[in-house]
Amino acid sequence: MKLSNKTYDILKFIDIRVLPALLTFYGIIGATLNIPYTQAVLTIGAGAIACLGQILGISSNKYYKDKEN
Repeated sequence: MKLSNKTYDILKFIDIRVLPALLTFYGIIGATLNIPYTQAVLTIGAGAIACLGQILGISSNKYYKDKEN
């Protein structure tokens, strides 16, 4: 599946800026208010962000490899 440049840029922005900021905010609120399972949510969220980053990296590498050929 090929992503358009606009879609890739939006997903990259979400992965690099939005999700880490939201996860950090949730972690601070969760720790302050003693929300149950905060640590589990942070761990799963960090894994999801890393996974999305890897998927986008693979997509980017494939795009540039296809562009060279």
